[in-house]
Amino acid sequence: MSLPADTPPAVADALGYLQHHLQELTERQNASEHVINNTLAGLTAQIQQLTQLMTGPAPAPTVTPPPVTMSPPPVNPPSPVLSTPTKQRMRPKLPSPPDFSGERTSGRAFLNFCTLYLRLAPEQFSCDEEKIFWTLAFFKDGRAARWSENLFRQEADTGIFPIQSWADFEQQFRSQFFPVNAEADAVNALEGSAYYQGNRTVDNYLDSFLTLVSDARYTDP
Repeated sequence: MSLPADTPPAVADALGYLQHHLQELTERQNASEHVINNTLAGLTAQIQQLTQLMTGPAPAPTVTPPPVTMSPPPVNPPSPVLSTPTKQRMRPKLPSPPDFSGERTSGRAFLNFCTLYLRLAPEQFSCDEEKIFWTLAFFKDGRAARWSENLFRQEADTGIFPIQSWADFEQQFRSQFFPVNAEADAVNALEGSAYYQGNRTVDNYLDSFLTLVSDARYTDP
């Protein structure tokens, strides 16, 4: 802005100052407007983002999972009660019968020994055949060995062992190895005049007497 030439210097200085100050104010206003415009633009952008979030597509519906049925825990079957094993009764240790040679005087004692063993240890024998073969194992010599050999020879010839039951074996054993006329001899001894104690002890005499009574098959004294 030009001033007249006759403008006093003081007025000119004042006007210059005012112009300069006005220019600073204008620049400040422009700067403030620029800041305000930037701020408004930032706020507008944030408002638009919020509006989009608020007016956006509806969220997908939440799918509620079906209720989970809890199965009861498995019930273990009760453990079986183990029965206490029954303590087996210990049987007495039995000696084996002596070897038998076939003497008739010892036949009865041998058969009694074998019968006693079979009764006390029945679990060792599953059938009569085993009982018979076990007994024949002690027929080592003499008439007994020859009789046993003859039985096995018959089995080799026919394919069948000739004695099938223990009762039959006992019967044939008595006929082969018991005294032949034991009953008649006992009766003759008891009823004859030659039977007396002699030099035997009372115990021996009594034992002999009872044996004769048994052989004679006496039932009344």
